[in-house]
Amino acid sequence: MRRLFPLSTEPTTGSAAARGAEDREWGLDELADAYAYPDRPPGPTGAVLRANMVSSLDGAAHHDGRSQPLSSTADMRIFGVLRGLADAVVVGAETVRREGYRPARAREAFAERRAALGQAPAPAIAVVSAGLDLDFSLPLFTEPVVPTLVITGGRAAGDRLAAARASGADVVLAGDAESGRVDATTIVTALAARGHTRLLTEGGPKLLGLFAAAGVLDELCLSMAPMLAAGDAARIVNGVALVEPERFALASVLEEAGFLFTRYRRIYQ
Repeated sequence: MRRLFPLSTEPTTGSAAARGAEDREWGLDELADAYAYPDRPPGPTGAVLRANMVSSLDGAAHHDGRSQPLSSTADMRIFGVLRGLADAVVVGAETVRREGYRPARAREAFAERRAALGQAPAPAIAVVSAGLDLDFSLPLFTEPVVPTLVITGGRAAGDRLAAARASGADVVLAGDAESGRVDATTIVTALAARGHTRLLTEGGPKLLGLFAAAGVLDELCLSMAPMLAAGDAARIVNGVALVEPERFALASVLEEAGFLFTRYRRIYQ
């Protein structure tokens, strides 16, 4: 059973409202319409940054080091749709290593939609790593449909920078040369300058914490798994406490087999 409950201040037609209340299968095109990026970035960065994360009922972002045990068939379908809509997928180096990241695929289901928007056949994967402790012989770097981006600060070792470039990766400097830390706002603006204005981050929690602290996260797509994990797994956002909690508005909810797939939009004052 699937239900999609769109919540919007925009007027809806009777047929659309009735469709939202039905128990039915939702196709990829329908999901792509439901999760479409806004026409204009709502914030000042020039891009829309959306996060896609999964959590257990008790707040665990992973189990036994990986998010897959908390996932489901519907979660993976939405995962694919969100990738199919994005210009670039931003992910932390730790998540790349833990989850065994590979290049994003060019999918026929999104080919016409992407071509109409002037997008590449597949989203670029953008890996954030201060020290570039990455295996540049992996397919993520050597066999992507579009070149993988490597985003780093200003103090990565020269041999690691050379290895990244030799693999074919596009190296993006987005940080402070003295501290070597990567700056979250600069990540977004640097990608926007390269034409990547529809951004998706899949974490991990530390990277999402950087984006939250910088105030550049525009949307959160959170999959809530009907599971308890316990243990000491990180939450979906793991970073310094915000001075004031950031307020988001619920945009839509999809349900299947007890999983809730929520979409929240940041409220800009």
